Amino acid sequence: MELALVVVVVALALGFDYTNGFHDAANAIATSVSTRALTPRAALLMAAVMNFTGALLGTEVAETIATSIVDLGDASPHQALVVVLCALVGAIVWNLITWWFGLPSSSTHALIGGLVGAGLAGGLMIYGSAIVDKVVLPMVFSPLIGFFLAFLVMVGLLWLIRNASPSRTTRRFRLAQTVSAAAMALGHGLQDAQKTMGVIFMALLTVGWANPEEGIPLWVKLAAATAISLGTYSGGWRIMRTLGRKIIELDPARGFVAESVSAVVLYVNAFALHAPVSTTHTITSAIMGVGATKRLSAVRWGVAKNIGIAWVLTIPAAAAVAALVYVMLSPFLS
Repeated sequence: MELALVVVVVALALGFDYTNGFHDAANAIATSVSTRALTPRAALLMAAVMNFTGALLGTEVAETIATSIVDLGDASPHQALVVVLCALVGAIVWNLITWWFGLPSSSTHALIGGLVGAGLAGGLMIYGSAIVDKVVLPMVFSPLIGFFLAFLVMVGLLWLIRNASPSRTTRRFRLAQTVSAAAMALGHGLQDAQKTMGVIFMALLTVGWANPEEGIPLWVKLAAATAISLGTYSGGWRIMRTLGRKIIELDPARGFVAESVSAVVLYVNAFALHAPVSTTHTITSAIMGVGATKRLSAVRWGVAKNIGIAWVLTIPAAAAVAALVYVMLSPFLS
């Protein structure tokens, strides 16, 4: 039974990774596509390649997911696998719901919410302080930093180019967006693919098929990197329209600043803080920040409010789905 559950968990984890790819593809390339710096297909291909590369650059976020959310030490291998399975179902369901409505919610927080909900339903201990330090605080501060940093950088950039030729400036920033979009896609792979690695690592640890001292096996890294890359290449057009057009009409300079600031926030959280932050929250807030430099009314705050509601609901909604799935499945999988 454990073997079958491990296979199902790995398959679901890679399925989640795939949905994460097409759900969050817009994070990296929506601004570049909306400003016509890149064609949609070229942008998706670039994002897929950079997602794959970013996924292989580190494991710090994966280890946070595997060891700092739910305490599986008191659970039997069987129960631990059921908890992980139900967490993935909760995360996937919420991803699909928000994708259907075109809302850029956080796959990161959907997964964390799923782990918390399934863990609580299974009577396991949750690492509350670690979740506050590495999930809740970054969830609050990363969008705020993204907004205000993007606003300040954009104000400074506008002052620097105040006397430049508009047409020449636009062409240059379209070229620059190729680099900033690639940097953002690299950060997306660095953050989001690692979360899937962490879940698979959790499953392998519970049955003794991985050694915590040796870290995450290479095949897990490659599988997660491949799944998120394929998902990214399949596209996420509904959410891309929301990020690229509905929040604000972006120009190349603002798109470049939003992507660059978002990439910096993602790298700092991954390498320095080991915190699993949301690429969605980061890029969306940065887009709002650069948009606010036009005038506050230029940002479509009604759309922003709907996105904010999805953000707030993500962890509890995914937790509720995962807990419900655990209650439904545990009698049959016991």
